[in-house]
Amino acid sequence: MQKIRFAAMTVLAVSTLSACATKGFVRKGLDEQRMALSTERSQRMAGDDSLRTKIDTEVGALRTDLNALRNDLGALRNEFGARITAMENQVKFAMPVHFGFDDAAVRQQDEAALERFAQVASNYYKGANITIEGFADPAGSAAYNLRLSRERADAVRDFLVSKGLDGATLRTVGYGKTRLVKPGAKGDEAGAELNRRVVFVVETPAGMGTATVAAMSGNE
Repeated sequence: MQKIRFAAMTVLAVSTLSACATKGFVRKGLDEQRMALSTERSQRMAGDDSLRTKIDTEVGALRTDLNALRNDLGALRNEFGARITAMENQVKFAMPVHFGFDDAAVRQQDEAALERFAQVASNYYKGANITIEGFADPAGSAAYNLRLSRERADAVRDFLVSKGLDGATLRTVGYGKTRLVKPGAKGDEAGAELNRRVVFVVETPAGMGTATVAAMSGNE
């Protein structure tokens, strides 16, 4: 009888110890899970804070660049009378750069405007392809004016290269006596000088045209 009682007590003790061990194991597992979740939460919060700081920094830098672009575009328009048109992936600069009759040389009075354009292109459109379009007034043959307008574009390209722009990104084309600003005006006639001009077309990366529109409109 005593043996039976001892065996029963032994079984009970073992069962109790087993139950305690099981509870201890479960508690330990829960504590480890809580610690792991707490660590993961802390790491996630730290990562969120780091990402938020990075985004705020980038947004601040973009806002600064946009304000600078707005100021420089405003200077081109207000100081030099440039007409700037932003299109999809393009920005067109109709510069107040004109030429003497039957002449392709860059005039001294136009150098300041070209220098400012070179600065804007270098600061905000670095590496972008820029087409320099040359034009002529309607005096002379179509073939002659095509050649003359191309020579004007080439002269402007050479000037921009001398101011630091990469010649590999500059393309020239002559349109002769097409797209006249003052139809029919030629030689020394009033408005003829407006026909002897260059226009810059900047191929912008995706989004840069939108940035130019925002800068021109004053919106961010």
